[in-house]
Amino acid sequence: MATRKKTVAFTNGCFDILHAGHVDYLEKVKRLADVLVVGLNSDASVRRLKGPGRPVNAVEDRARVLLGLKSVDRVVVFEEDTPERLIRKVRPDLLAKGADWKAGDIVGGDFVKSYGGKVVRIPLLKGRSTTGTISKSARFISPVRRVLRNHPPRV
Repeated sequence: MATRKKTVAFTNGCFDILHAGHVDYLEKVKRLADVLVVGLNSDASVRRLKGPGRPVNAVEDRARVLLGLKSVDRVVVFEEDTPERLIRKVRPDLLAKGADWKAGDIVGGDFVKSYGGKVVRIPLLKGRSTTGTISKSARFISPVRRVLRNHPPRV
């Protein structure tokens, strides 16, 4: 009896503040393969890409949260701004990014296709983003700070 080779999917991102959009996306990618490997931007990489004040959560915490999801099998942290080197090392059968990425802009796509792998763009849940979550939080925190400044708690 022949042993079937497991299919490996790869995706990557900062996954700074995990939200329903991330969970939905990772579940959709996992449905396409036996093993899902997530390339996770290091803290320094996130800072270079997203600016000061990011990431909100340290890489160890982001990796732990991702590994807590049933859909994620492996998390590999990378220091570079793109996962090109990691993709070449993993050699996934399938490379996935959100549908907000243009097919020609997906890093590693040409490499994956060069050996017969697939590149897929996954539909995203509308209205879910880490930046949006941070903005909502800031709108909530500002009035709370004003109240606390005007009415400090008694100790």
